[in-house]
Amino acid sequence: MLFQLEASGTVSREVVSSYRDCFGEGPLPDEFAIDLFMAVAASIEKIDEIVVSVSDNWRLERMSRVDRNILRMGTHELTADEETPPLVVINEAVELAKRFGTEESPAFVNGILDRIARDAKRLE
Repeated sequence: MLFQLEASGTVSREVVSSYRDCFGEGPLPDEFAIDLFMAVAASIEKIDEIVVSVSDNWRLERMSRVDRNILRMGTHELTADEETPPLVVINEAVELAKRFGTEESPAFVNGILDRIARDAKRLE
C-alpha cells in the first residue's frame, strides 16, 4: 500500500479501498497492516527526515521504492511504537528486503534501521 501511495499520489484511505478492490480474492491486509500503513502515511515527511538524517550519501530519491518503503515502516516502528522490540522490527524489515528488494537491500535496510534504533536509544 505504501508503494501504491507513493506511485499514485492518492490519499491513504483510497489506497486501502483500492487495495481491497484489486486484491479482494486473496488475503486482505489485517488491521495491524492497515494501522501501520495509515500511521506511516500520516507522518511520512517526518519519517523521511529521519531516514535521510542517517543515510550517508543517500538521497531518498536514489533509494529503490521497495527499500524506501520498508525503511519507512521500520522507522515508524522504531520511533513511534515502543511495544515491538527493535531487533524484531529490524529482522522483519530485513526479511521483507530479502523477499522484495535487490541483493543489496537486506544489508542496506539493516544498516539504516540499526542506526535509527541506536539514535533513538532503542539499541545499545
